[in-house]
Amino acid sequence: MDLGLSGRRALVLGASRGLGAAVARTLAAEGATVIAAARSIETTENWIAALADDQRRRLTAAKFDLAAIASIEALVDRLTAEGGIDILIGNSGGPPPCDARDTRRADWLAQFETMAVNLFHVAQLLLPGMVERGFGRILTIVSSGVEQPIPRLALSNGIRAAVVGWSKTLAAEVAHQGVTVNLVVPGRIHTERVDQLDDAAAARGGDTRDNVAKASAAAIPIGRYGRPEEFSDAVAFLVSARASYITGAKLRVDGGLIRGI
Repeated sequence: MDLGLSGRRALVLGASRGLGAAVARTLAAEGATVIAAARSIETTENWIAALADDQRRRLTAAKFDLAAIASIEALVDRLTAEGGIDILIGNSGGPPPCDARDTRRADWLAQFETMAVNLFHVAQLLLPGMVERGFGRILTIVSSGVEQPIPRLALSNGIRAAVVGWSKTLAAEVAHQGVTVNLVVPGRIHTERVDQLDDAAAARGGDTRDNVAKASAAAIPIGRYGRPEEFSDAVAFLVSARASYITGAKLRVDGGLIRGI
């Protein structure tokens, strides 16, 4: 199936590793020109350098920090001057684990700015160009915590729920202008972040990461963690020309982990 991504320009945030890197690779493989943005440009350049020539030439690493407004606006200004962006993949790192009753006001403010407000700002800056061209895709990666709160991830559960509300609202505002706004909810996709969470759980329980991972996988109907490329394939479809009638949606890629309908 031709997804109609050839010639499109995509900005993928948090692309140095994990889900962001997987999405950037897949979009480039489908023919899009991809700016892979992250705080660690060296890490991003390293995985890009390992790709085949035809994929590598469609990828550019860019330094970008969602916690620094100057970094955000400098990159967006440059990309706008170069012709704009058709596809925005919003992806922010996860905050440290914490219980809701112990989370400080300063933690909420700092994490909300990085994980929500600044994502909204990037989208607002890029949106006029999408509207002018009559094509745009704004897709944000959230967390299964927006469906079923994850213990000890109070910051993530709360802030990403706000991102869901914003996305659904924006989707209705721009749908008639050729711009779709969707969310993708990853389950236990095997990335460095999931390994970190398993390590933390193992430390709390006096166990090993392997045992924690086996127990987590047993709770997933498919019986294993997902592969990053399985997640990025779903993202590629949602931002493609083929998905032009899907907006305001929240797609789970979780192997059946969330049991709610």
